Amino acid sequence: MSTYVVNPTVEQEKLMKVFLEEHHISFFEDDETLPAHVLEGIARGQEDIKAGRFITYDEFKKRIKSNQY
Repeated sequence: MSTYVVNPTVEQEKLMKVFLEEHHISFFEDDETLPAHVLEGIARGQEDIKAGRFITYDEFKKRIKSNQY
């Protein structure tokens, strides 16, 4: 069994829902937004990037490899 994540337009969503129901394909709708603590963490991360408080992925790998973190 496979799982697909799609982001249809409003019209596409209607068509997909009809198609899935007519073909007896199970699905669920996930209209929930991310929890507040997750959104706050994302905002903090974006502010860190703007303030220059970040390292590149290559630098991260070097530090992890040499246990400098």
